[in-house]
Amino acid sequence: MEWFAADGYWFGRLVFQRGLAVIYLLAFVGAALQFRALIGANGMTPVPDFVRLVPFRRSPSVFHLHYSDRFFAAFAWTGAVIAAALAAGAADQVPLWAAMPLWLLLWAMYLSIVNVGQTWYGFGWESLLLEAGLLAVFLGNADVAPPLPILLLLRWLVFRVEFGAGLIKWRGDSCWRNLTCLYHHHETQPMPGPLSWFFHHLPRPLHRVEAAANHVTQLVVPVLLFTPQPVATWAALVIVVTQLWLVVSGNFAWLNWLTILLAASAVDVTRLGAGPPPEQASGPLWFQVLCLAATAGVVVLSRGPVRNMISPRQVMNRSFDSLHLVNSYGAFGSVTRLRHEVVIEGTADAVPNETARWQEYEFHGKPGDVRRWPRQFAPYHLRLDWLMWFLALSPGYGRPWFDGFLERLLRGDRDTLRLLRHNPFPDPPPVYVRARLYRYRFTTWRELRRTGACWHREYVRDLTRPVRLPPSRARSDTD
Repeated sequence: MEWFAADGYWFGRLVFQRGLAVIYLLAFVGAALQFRALIGANGMTPVPDFVRLVPFRRSPSVFHLHYSDRFFAAFAWTGAVIAAALAAGAADQVPLWAAMPLWLLLWAMYLSIVNVGQTWYGFGWESLLLEAGLLAVFLGNADVAPPLPILLLLRWLVFRVEFGAGLIKWRGDSCWRNLTCLYHHHETQPMPGPLSWFFHHLPRPLHRVEAAANHVTQLVVPVLLFTPQPVATWAALVIVVTQLWLVVSGNFAWLNWLTILLAASAVDVTRLGAGPPPEQASGPLWFQVLCLAATAGVVVLSRGPVRNMISPRQVMNRSFDSLHLVNSYGAFGSVTRLRHEVVIEGTADAVPNETARWQEYEFHGKPGDVRRWPRQFAPYHLRLDWLMWFLALSPGYGRPWFDGFLERLLRGDRDTLRLLRHNPFPDPPPVYVRARLYRYRFTTWRELRRTGACWHREYVRDLTRPVRLPPSRARSDTD
């Protein structure tokens, strides 16, 4: 089938697969470094407790068969090694029949982690990585030309990411329709980056241009991905440029980078003046049959995401099956106008009143010290920092884990403290801890020059009263 082979997209496939492997690598490394405090056997939401309550059919995972912290660590680091090998080009050095299982194994391993990750893995980019990762299985390797049906599925995926986000913005918040959301977004987004302060202080007319450009990029440009070349290539490049704008203006884990890779798969480099593509065959018949079967499966499973997109009650970042095969995406349907931050403090004093010496815990990514400039962490995902942002929106977001987090600070739990930037109580742990809610805003140019602080904050209220370990628990921890 000559139509099946799209050899002009060999470079797009190369960029997509190698970049996807790098994102897998970051995801597995992040899981290995953060899991003990979050979902470990003694974590805030332990995997053993989860698998006892949730059956395998609802959350397929190898950890239903066996779980220990040592096994999870070995599992995650093994995934990182496989991902590193694929990023280095291992799949192109083996036959097609061996390359496909490597990508499938990587997908199945990360699915096992996501499906027991609970609230810590409840982000849309987890499903996006899994959906893109499964499509990578059918893209082939250097032995065959990129299959056109799978390339179209990648465009369908980036279309749902962008168009779904555009629809939910248009429907969700009037500030998107009157082009004022960017007056607030750079300041109130979950985790600002090193340039977010400057983006926030752009002139308001330019913020309105940003918002209008967002609507064009998400509601018009994705449609052009399905037009003939070279229009599809230029549409993909527009998406890449706008995603890079988001990369430099904030920290959204690997969402933007994965969207860039998906868009890159639609780029035909021969339309950009590159030389002729290498000669590649369509692949063996069994490969073509598998690709067509995968395409038919995605078409059937797309009914749920399509119904969600056209629904006036559209929801964002929803998976329709336990394997995260074909999902709905979208973000920032509403934009918060005020930024609140939860600040955790501890004291070694026996009486936890206002005369006690309270010292703050510092996080890596979330704002804390008003003089500490935001840093760039994406595409690495700081899961605790992100959940702290949700906690500031509503205490209900912390119901499954926040009390356990405070308890671990009181016990001086090393795995938990490794997730923090600064522990003011290296030895011994505090007697009391408390959580306070502050209103944060970016400083003005004048305030920045005068104080050197990029943030200004005002106390709002106590989120939790000072708490300590029960005497019996404290004695058992020190025995």
